[in-house]
Amino acid sequence: MSDAPPPETERVLILDFGSQVTQLIARRVRESGVYCEIWPYSVDPARIRAFAPAAIILSGGPASVTENESPRAPEEVFAAGVPVLGICYGQQTMCAQLGGEVAGSDHREFGRAFVDVVAPCALFRDVWGPGRREQVWMSHGDRVTALPPGFHVVAVSEGAPFAAVADDHRRFYGLQFHPEVAHTPHGAELLRNFTHAVAGLSGTWTMAGFRSAEIARIREQVGHGRVICGLSGGVDSAVAAVLIHEAIGDQLTCIFVDHGLLRAGEAEEVVRTFRDRFNIRLVHRDASELFLGALAGLTDPEDKRKTIGRLFVEVFEQEAGKLGGADFLAQGTLYPDVIESVSVRGGPSAVIKSHHNVGGLPERMRLRLVEPLRELFKDEVRALGRELGMPEAMVGRHPFPGPGLAIRIPGAVTHEKIEVLRRADAIFLEEIRAAGLYDAIWQAFAVLLPVRTVGVMGDGRTYDQACALRAVTSTDGMTADIYPFDMAFLSRVANRIVNEVRGINRVTYDITSKPPGTIEWE
Repeated sequence: MSDAPPPETERVLILDFGSQVTQLIARRVRESGVYCEIWPYSVDPARIRAFAPAAIILSGGPASVTENESPRAPEEVFAAGVPVLGICYGQQTMCAQLGGEVAGSDHREFGRAFVDVVAPCALFRDVWGPGRREQVWMSHGDRVTALPPGFHVVAVSEGAPFAAVADDHRRFYGLQFHPEVAHTPHGAELLRNFTHAVAGLSGTWTMAGFRSAEIARIREQVGHGRVICGLSGGVDSAVAAVLIHEAIGDQLTCIFVDHGLLRAGEAEEVVRTFRDRFNIRLVHRDASELFLGALAGLTDPEDKRKTIGRLFVEVFEQEAGKLGGADFLAQGTLYPDVIESVSVRGGPSAVIKSHHNVGGLPERMRLRLVEPLRELFKDEVRALGRELGMPEAMVGRHPFPGPGLAIRIPGAVTHEKIEVLRRADAIFLEEIRAAGLYDAIWQAFAVLLPVRTVGVMGDGRTYDQACALRAVTSTDGMTADIYPFDMAFLSRVANRIVNEVRGINRVTYDITSKPPGTIEWE
């Protein structure tokens, strides 16, 4: 497989109509070696022409095609002469716009369903053939009731007479089900068929190619300028810094604001990795006492977040000022941050997401942004870190939000509570690693609950705090479910914490599943 950057024609455009799983479409496409981007459906058609996609995918969404002023795809999509795949709402609006009909139905389908394949098409070739019954994932109330000219039925389900439709001549395809989710077992193969067999793409987009292309872009953007990068201790800012350093060397200076709220050993690892392993210029500011003093008495989670964000900016600005000026600010902004900062209606949201630049830097700094990861998902950032030779302990680290341990301590934050929680958290992660489970879990952490419980240890009564443990699985960071530890593991962890951490006499395991976007504790 070639490591060269993909040619300008080797890219797919995904137009987002508001589905919660639109990002999964992009992940599946990229997993097949094809570069793609997600834009809101309301994008200026001129941008679509300038992007020159080799294929276009229309996502699902919560709206109803039958309603007035419901979202529509730009006409440019169907006039571009490239393959188009409509998924769920995308199928419905494509059919409606091309002369078919969509109506509400009492035969709604939500969850697992089965489709019967009744005819062949290029999208299904070598995956599903006529006569096959296949499991899929449905999520629709409306359904297509009449096809546009040129289309034929490919598959049907109990609630959707047009579960899959095709116009092979124009290379237009529509699926009422969601091929991007794991509950459609062969869905990734259908998407690969669309990009490789239908659109004729080679699938040669690799992380090595991205690395080479991004280094060239950084050099072109920065020139002889100076760049400063704020390290948070997390994966994203670390990978961004190493990539930028490979591009411009000592033109980069990293500032590590140590707020004293990181996990055990993480601050030391950041300093060791950047100074000793990569020889990157690093300013390490230990501001833990400053942060702890500002958090004193605060109990509201948002107050704590805002205080930490404000102080981070202030300390970062102080240290940046000592460097004698800079031209650019580097950030570890990821593609989900970019997507979520634009509403499905096409305008910017109230707050641009970036957990590295908490709260936003002041305009008076007048720095231009360098964001080399803004086209990547989290797993792709980890792959890039490995490509750059970064240590696995840093690249594979679980996500840990910028406010750190402060949001894992509901109520007031004190130095004593931080140390107690840090020790309990370290034992939990140590046992997860010893059991070989670390990479199977998306995020695991301990929480110091704001309650005290009576217990008996030896011959004496204790009145100490309770600790909760949480571990979740996820593939995209958008949805999460509990990790099913066995009782022997939980018993071992609980015994170690109670015996080794003075101040905790009870341990619980949180088994609450959480909806999209809420895998943090507070």
